[in-house]
Amino acid sequence: MSDNPGQNDQPDPSAPLDSFDEIIDAETTRDPDLAVIEAGSRTLRTQGGPPEADVPGRPEDPEVDAALRAVETELAGRWGETKLEPSVTRIAALMDVLGEPQRSYPSIHITGTNGKTSTARMIEALLGAFDLRTGRYTSPHVQSITERISLDGAPISAERFIETYEDIKPYVEMVDAQQEYRLSFFEVLTGMAYAAFADAPVDVAVVEVGMGGSWDATNVIDGDVAVVTPIDLDHTDRLGGTPGEIAVEKAGIVKQDATVILAQQPVDAAQVMLKKAVDVNATVAREGLEFGVVAREVAVGGQLVTLRGLGGEYTEVYLPLHGAHQAHNAAVALAAVEAFFGVGAQRPEPLDVDTVRKAFASVASPGRMEVVRRSPTVVLDAAHNPAGARVTAEAVGEAFQFSRLIGVVGASADKNVRGLLEAFEPVFAEVVVTQNSSHRAMDADELAAVAVEVFGDDRVQVEPRLPDALEAAITLAEEEGEFAGGGVLVTGSVITVGEARLLLRRG
Repeated sequence: MSDNPGQNDQPDPSAPLDSFDEIIDAETTRDPDLAVIEAGSRTLRTQGGPPEADVPGRPEDPEVDAALRAVETELAGRWGETKLEPSVTRIAALMDVLGEPQRSYPSIHITGTNGKTSTARMIEALLGAFDLRTGRYTSPHVQSITERISLDGAPISAERFIETYEDIKPYVEMVDAQQEYRLSFFEVLTGMAYAAFADAPVDVAVVEVGMGGSWDATNVIDGDVAVVTPIDLDHTDRLGGTPGEIAVEKAGIVKQDATVILAQQPVDAAQVMLKKAVDVNATVAREGLEFGVVAREVAVGGQLVTLRGLGGEYTEVYLPLHGAHQAHNAAVALAAVEAFFGVGAQRPEPLDVDTVRKAFASVASPGRMEVVRRSPTVVLDAAHNPAGARVTAEAVGEAFQFSRLIGVVGASADKNVRGLLEAFEPVFAEVVVTQNSSHRAMDADELAAVAVEVFGDDRVQVEPRLPDALEAAITLAEEEGEFAGGGVLVTGSVITVGEARLLLRRG
């Protein structure tokens, strides 16, 4: 296991960018003919590949930036997203004093273990393509906290985020004073989202749960459509040790007379969901039976799919995202929107196929199999549990023909890091372990100890600072030469991916 002296030193916050600039600047010193060839290929990739992801950076106005930082500081002083008291009492109290804003629009509520954010973005794109004004609430964010609340397909501005916080702040303080525990970070953000959607106003809200379902802060809405993406093991200390146990909690978003869009599930999880649907007289559409993926083939920058929806088949749909899992997410999203419009129930005809194609072609999902650099190719993916890592490993092999893939892994200490590393072991030639800036990050040396057990000593390198890890991985990927086809996959945590994205100047 390789290491560097001084690895435990606290880095200068300004240092990472300087060292990384050297890598980027080096690209401009290449052979001019090669530069022309690469520029042409980038143009073709841009035309055939995914849209630019909508991830905002810091506000350019110093006063707005300072005000946003003040709001972020106040929110950070509350319970974090991993500290929970399983109850909707506080958020319900906040909704009450705000005048129940979440009741002023219909909603599509999404739970599951993996794929929630990508599915939410697809649902949002489809609804927007049919001229509905949308609000989307997802978590966590990749780079900016404002990403979590979107209107009409784009994150709200920093100014609007600040205004929304200031508008509800007196009511938040009122609820804080009445409750045993103050509202948490996530509860306040949820209140902000619901208030912003009502103020817009939106025609429909697309809401992703934070964790679980029944006692999640988002669960003060009555979703007309409840979406359940694949359930697997994650947050087992809070949700349960089997998919079936976890499904009990997630089934809490299924409300009376709703429609449930059920992705492919483990048998025990499916049984729980179907029982809950019977209990509340909900209608169920199951992937593989009522809807699903008919066919898919790899295409430039994504894939071409045929989807069977509740109202019929939708052929030649271009999805600018990689991996079979994204095709399945697309099928789920399509069925959810069909259900919202009453397709298969009140109306027999399918949605307009050209509008569906246009919507899916516009989808971007930052940090999900996202290419942020070429020569060598650097891919970002926010897989943070074994199930997510398995589908990512499969997708990388399908979408890219890497002769040598180097992993950069920075994970949270509360995750199943061994399972995550084991899922990537067959596809990583070597792995560079690191850590992000979050207080939840697993120490790089501790992560390295697990990695050595999985990969062996000679395939593991330790670089505690993420910029150094990226530089090391790119160097390893380039060892076989200019045209050898080496690549880098940065993964393990949404936070790691977000910080790598910033370093690579994507945002």
